[in-house]
Amino acid sequence: MITRIGIVAGEIWNYLDNHNRSATITEFESDLQKPRDLILMSVGWLAREGHVVVDGDFPNYVIKLK
Repeated sequence: MITRIGIVAGEIWNYLDNHNRSATITEFESDLQKPRDLILMSVGWLAREGHVVVDGDFPNYVIKLK
């Protein structure tokens, strides 16, 4: 599972970098075609490592590159 989380974390980082903007969890679900729980774990990984910033309140979190 840790490998899948890491792979999706990379996809999220690339998505944000390529689109040069912020995105919501719902946008990641739609565009990356990944399960919500896997996206949330991956965003947590990126946030913990200091790669992204999570703004907003539940359920409208906005994620952007740091």
